[in-house]
Amino acid sequence: MNAFTHGPAGLRLVVHCDGACIGNPGPGGWAATIKVMDGDQEISRTEVVGCEPAKTTNVRMEMSGAIGALRALPENDGTPVAVFCDNDLVSKGMNEWLPGWIARGWRTAAKKPVANVDLWQELLALSAGRVVTWYWLRGHAGDPHNEEVDALANAAAVRACQETQLP
Repeated sequence: MNAFTHGPAGLRLVVHCDGACIGNPGPGGWAATIKVMDGDQEISRTEVVGCEPAKTTNVRMEMSGAIGALRALPENDGTPVAVFCDNDLVSKGMNEWLPGWIARGWRTAAKKPVANVDLWQELLALSAGRVVTWYWLRGHAGDPHNEEVDALANAAAVRACQETQLP
């Protein structure tokens, strides 16, 4: 439990996102849930799911889950957003590493190009002007929201795998 998901009255958006790959690289899927919350009361809920039949990676699918969620958010009215993901690369990237990457021209501290720069730039653009807080949570540790998006992302990855086998 966390103060963002359970707390005093006040609107906030709570996002859980995940990605999955069959093989790495391989066909992949992603999913997210978006809940409009007022205190402990869920006002509305949206699911977004997508897949990539071409070879992709687990990290790209994790990032795609966050992108899909941010694309599906309601119009920005200043409502704070919490994004929960079980890939610490996504949360650390958005919380810690992004300013350095930008300052170094999208290079890491080791002066190598940032992997998946296209997706990082999209996450940056989609979160611009919003109050977004990124949280890491341990995957497969019994969090029901994470387990739900994990199942949705894996089902999308299976669909992507089936699409690659179509004649």
